[in-house]
Amino acid sequence: MSVALLTGIRDRMLPMFRATAENYRTRVPAGYPVVVDTPDQGVVGLEIDPSYAVYVTSDGRDLFAEVYRRSPRTDQRSSAGRQKESGVPFHDRRPLDPDVTDQALRNLIAELMTHYNFQPGIIHISDS
Repeated sequence: MSVALLTGIRDRMLPMFRATAENYRTRVPAGYPVVVDTPDQGVVGLEIDPSYAVYVTSDGRDLFAEVYRRSPRTDQRSSAGRQKESGVPFHDRRPLDPDVTDQALRNLIAELMTHYNFQPGIIHISDS
């Protein structure tokens, strides 16, 4: 049942993934972006570079949205009392409603692209 749900979401997201990949083709490392299209193995997604990706996955029963990114140190005021390593990989896994809207799927891609577009500015953020 979950493969059928994932295939339905794949049919809606694949055009979005391909359009995003085409828009970013000249702005990412060689070999990227990669559109992952293996719903029979439980995953469809978009890899922008080795540190930034969004996937829709299935564990055989439920659907999940997974966002991989680097975690920048962005708030210098709150970091003085604790250590937070800059550039640590961050994995965000969320349950995904089988009746998810196209807008929510676009928002997943937009969230990933926001993180990717922000990351080059990380070198200009000062440390406390």
